[in-house]
Amino acid sequence: MIKKIDIRNIKCAADVLNIQIPSYKVEAEIIGTYDIPPLKDTVYTLQHCGENFFGYYENGNLYGVVSIKVDDDVVDIHRLIVHPNQFRKGIAQLLLNFIETKFQVETIKVATGSKNTPAVSFYKKNGFQNINEVLVNEQLSLTFFEKKL
Repeated sequence: MIKKIDIRNIKCAADVLNIQIPSYKVEAEIIGTYDIPPLKDTVYTLQHCGENFFGYYENGNLYGVVSIKVDDDVVDIHRLIVHPNQFRKGIAQLLLNFIETKFQVETIKVATGSKNTPAVSFYKKNGFQNINEVLVNEQLSLTFFEKKL
């Protein structure tokens, strides 16, 4: 079941962080650097990021999260994370499908580490087009994707 998360609630924010840190540690290993902003988040920074959070729950446990910002006809996905113990179970797909159907927008945008081949493949498989790549530093580049609905 997917439902809105009250990120201002300390326990809810801590639950999200307990998904985010292990998930982004896997990405950090793939891309070759742990110097990525999601690994520096805290309960406080999550509570004050201005994003809308939705979680995938099974038997009362949170296993995946998507956070977004909506601006006019665009949804910008800021994080789409699944706990590593739940990888390859279709949770990210369910969360993406939820965003695509819940919001009446024309475009969905997302960015991921260019070396994160599982994420890059996931977005391409779901009809996202590569629109830009930005070199952040010697170790990190980001690929920006967009999907017209």
